[in-house]
Amino acid sequence: MYYQLYELNHAALQPYRALADATKLFFENPFNPISQSSYGRSMAALMELFERTTRRYDKPTFNLPETRVDGKTVAVTEEIVWRKPFCNLLHFRRDVAKSRAADPKILLVAPLSGHYATLLRGTVETLLPHAEIYITDWVDARMVPLSDGPFDLDDYIDYIIEMFHALGENTHVIAVCQPSVPVLAAVAMMEKGGDRFAPSSMTLMGGPIDTRINPTAVNRLAAEKDIGWFRDNVVMPVPWPHPGVMRSVYPGFLQLSGFMSMNLDRHITAHKEFFFHLVKEDGEPAEKHRDFYDEYLAVMDMSAEFYLQTVETVFIRHDLPKGQMKHRGNSVDLSAIRNVALLTVEGENDDISGVGQTEAAQTLCVNIPAERRMHYLQPKVGHYGVFNGSRFRNEIAPRIVDFIHASEKPSPKPAASAQKRSRKR
Repeated sequence: MYYQLYELNHAALQPYRALADATKLFFENPFNPISQSSYGRSMAALMELFERTTRRYDKPTFNLPETRVDGKTVAVTEEIVWRKPFCNLLHFRRDVAKSRAADPKILLVAPLSGHYATLLRGTVETLLPHAEIYITDWVDARMVPLSDGPFDLDDYIDYIIEMFHALGENTHVIAVCQPSVPVLAAVAMMEKGGDRFAPSSMTLMGGPIDTRINPTAVNRLAAEKDIGWFRDNVVMPVPWPHPGVMRSVYPGFLQLSGFMSMNLDRHITAHKEFFFHLVKEDGEPAEKHRDFYDEYLAVMDMSAEFYLQTVETVFIRHDLPKGQMKHRGNSVDLSAIRNVALLTVEGENDDISGVGQTEAAQTLCVNIPAERRMHYLQPKVGHYGVFNGSRFRNEIAPRIVDFIHASEKPSPKPAASAQKRSRKR
């Protein structure tokens, strides 16, 4: 019912948004003498603020047409190399010489927690000069027809394993926030089965491996409720006319409301400052505000099965750190991980995944040799700063790149017969 009301409210405001756009154009028109007055700029700013706070934000684009490799600018092309109903695997193909030595392959697993994979645009941009980057581009559940079936945490883990197989050996994986748990579980299942496509290294960043450690407001909310509360209060069917009509989902707008309420005063202040920047014609800070909120306010729905199973497994029962997590009925044994190098990264001021929650993986993965594991705590950053911003670019990313290079498996030596043939020639 709430989802239907949300859609009706959005539709009811459409004429007013159109009117606001027209009014803004009127007061910005250079042929209108009022446009250069304080009143004209204030009216234009007010109309833009109204339109931006009532619109539905579309999925952003990565918009990374080029990067720098070996000091040269090269073109970058996005291509889908693997496809499933709930996820596409996107490759940022760099136009580099084929004769050039291959860079590491990195599977960047974006969080499936309400925002699109473009939230990691800065992460991709920073790592592109150093590696072949593949990213999980999760699909909005409201766009997936019921005929494509359900999607839960077990399916998520299966997707990750299939991606490792698609990318081949000597792949490195980076999990940002939410996917830390399913990625760790996928690697454990692959190592347990002796799968040769298990990654060479995994980097877990700001992830909820053990939310009993330094619990945050998000963790406490989950701990205070049982799974029935979440099923009854935040899960609802997708309304018509979306392709996923009648699919049970956790709507993105609900998740966004929760995140914004945690720092409501900060968002109100940001929009107030945006208004005054527009009135004063301070273009640069106003544009930064637009860029941030174009990304932050673009949200997607999650399938109810995945959301509920994740809440119960990760935040209520703490199955992974207790050694009780299962995948398709089989135990997820973290002690099976022996060959995959492990790097954990946390932010000192993270208010989503508290300090120590990600580092817990170091204790749980008991059989990874000491020389193939590392933990790094980044001072003076919150959750977003763990994977984006200047400190990520200058302090975290170089450590990740160095760790990945140190974890690269050597290329297989040519067979003896091949060496003999080469000498005869």
